[in-house]
Amino acid sequence: MPSSEISEFLIAESLDAFPDVLKGGIVAIGNFDGVHRGHRAVLDAAFGLGHGTHHPVFAMSFEPHPRTVFNPTNPVYRLTPPSLKLEVLRVCGLDGALILPFTREFAGMEAHAFVQDILIDTLEISHAVTGYDFHFGRARKGTPDYLRSAGAEHGFGVTIVQQEEDEGADVISSTRIRDSLGQGDIAQANALLGYRWFFEAKVQHGDKRGRDLGYPTANLQLGENCPLLQGIYAVKVKTADGWFDGVASYGRRPTFDNGQPLFEVHLFDFKGDLYDQDLRVHIISRLRGEESFETVDALVAQMDRDSEEARAAIASVQPLSEIDHKLLDFTA
Repeated sequence: MPSSEISEFLIAESLDAFPDVLKGGIVAIGNFDGVHRGHRAVLDAAFGLGHGTHHPVFAMSFEPHPRTVFNPTNPVYRLTPPSLKLEVLRVCGLDGALILPFTREFAGMEAHAFVQDILIDTLEISHAVTGYDFHFGRARKGTPDYLRSAGAEHGFGVTIVQQEEDEGADVISSTRIRDSLGQGDIAQANALLGYRWFFEAKVQHGDKRGRDLGYPTANLQLGENCPLLQGIYAVKVKTADGWFDGVASYGRRPTFDNGQPLFEVHLFDFKGDLYDQDLRVHIISRLRGEESFETVDALVAQMDRDSEEARAAIASVQPLSEIDHKLLDFTA
C-alpha cells in the first residue's frame, strides 16, 4: 500500500484537472480493463516502490479502449466500464487515478511528447511502472525499452513488469477472461480476475411474468456485445437497500417468447420496489444452461431446484482475495 498521507481516492479525467497532491508520484500505466491479476502485478510493483516513502501511487488509464477507437464497428466488451474500473482501482488501495481521453489525435502524439509533456511537465513523476506489452505514441514507437531510456535521460525510474501467468502457466489477459465468460466458465473468469466478475445495470419494467410464477425478477439489459454465456447463475446483488443473494436467468425465455436476451434476477428474501434502481450484480457461479420446458409447472419446479442450488453455492463462498472481500462486502 502507498504510504502517502492522501486520505481519499482522487480521480482526474484530464491533464488540466490532475491534482497537485499526486504530482511527483509513482504512476502505474495501462488500460487495466478488468484490473485482473496481471494488472495488479503492475499495481503491486508500484505499491512496492511507494512503500516507506511519501510518494503517492496512482494509475493512468485511457478511455475508450484503443481497439474500439480504431475499430468502432467492433467495440471491445469492457469487463470493467470506466466507473467500475475506478471502483476496483479504489479498493486496490491507490491514491488516485488519471483517466485520459483516448482519441486518434492522442494516439498520434509522438512518444517523446508523451514523456515530456505528460509524464514530466504535467505529472512530474518520480517513477513509471508498466506491463511488458505497453506501447505509446505514434506508430507505437514508445516501447518499454524507449521508456527505460527516457527515464534514464530525464531522471525518473522505470519498472517493466513481465507477464503474469496463472497456475497452469498460461498468460492472464482480459481476452482470456472474456473468452471464459463466453464459455460459461465463471470459475476460471473469477480466478483470473481475482474477484467475482460484476456489472451494473438499471432495472427495467418487464411483463411481470416472474411475479405470477412466484419468482419476481429485476430485469436488466446487458451490453449488446456482452460475451456472457446464457444460462442460470447464482448471484450476489447490491441494491439501495443493501446486499441480497439471488438466482438469475440470462437468456431469451424459450418457454415463453424467445425474445431478446435479458438478465432476470430474483432476490431471495427481498420485498420492495427495484424499478429504475442501478443494481450491481456479482456472478458467483453458473448453475446450468438455458432450457425450454413443456409446461409452466415443470419450469417452476426447476426454478425451485435452481434456487436451492444457488443458495448452497452462495453459502459456501469465500473471498478470492482482499479485493474480492472489499468488493463483495463479506461483512454485510
